[in-house]
Amino acid sequence: MDRIEHHASFGGTQSVYQHASQVLGCDMKVAVFVPDHEEGARLPVLYWLSGLTCTEQNFITKAGAQRYAAEHGVILVAPDTSPRGEGVADDEAYDLGQGAGFYLNATQKPWAQHFQMEDYITKELPALIEATFPASDKRSIMGHSMGGHGALTLALRHPGFYLAVSAFSPIVAPTQVPWGEKAFSAYLGDDREAWKAHDATALLASAEERLPILIDQGDADDFLAGQLKPEIFEAEAKRVGHPLTLRMQEGHDHSYYFIASFIGDHIAHHAKALKA
Repeated sequence: MDRIEHHASFGGTQSVYQHASQVLGCDMKVAVFVPDHEEGARLPVLYWLSGLTCTEQNFITKAGAQRYAAEHGVILVAPDTSPRGEGVADDEAYDLGQGAGFYLNATQKPWAQHFQMEDYITKELPALIEATFPASDKRSIMGHSMGGHGALTLALRHPGFYLAVSAFSPIVAPTQVPWGEKAFSAYLGDDREAWKAHDATALLASAEERLPILIDQGDADDFLAGQLKPEIFEAEAKRVGHPLTLRMQEGHDHSYYFIASFIGDHIAHHAKALKA
């Protein structure tokens, strides 16, 4: 991994690295915060997945998460949201292609060649992080919007891999909203039944473990009614008995002002599970 950015932060280091991804077939950037720690210590790792149009930069510059990660002794890893570069398929729209990987493995052309984000997040990247940094194999995952969708679905699809999961303003039912329908049609094809394997609401009934889920959602979010629909997820979690804390936050929108307001709660939620 080539370090291309490095900053002291809250006693630790916030860096950005670039590496060649064999899974995605392109160079990828990933941000890593390592808190101050004793020599020889192995620290748990919290993965952050960002939303549509974002890169690794949005979270590390806007969320204010380093302070809380330092307090709890947790490594923060924030990858880019998709493969990028010359030769990587793209679309003119903001919600498809580069910047919009949806954290799944695409099966359709031209996307399948590079858009294997599920394998990157759950296989290649953790192996790289645990081989390069003072990281243990204790992992948890959280995200925002499209990244909230990714955090929930990857945790549900890979039981035992993560010890905690949470999300801000997640796309909880992508098979029932325009963002998901557009992306899944392109990446997965026209079989809507196949889409359900990447829909957090649809996955709840067959979940093999019951990780408590924490979701924060702003009630002033412009995307709340049309794209996010947390009430669908809440109803299904209640029906199947999956533990869920859904907090509707008055006056908050879809922005990083919202994330920064509650990121401390989320990191504490993860730290409790990671250090149990």
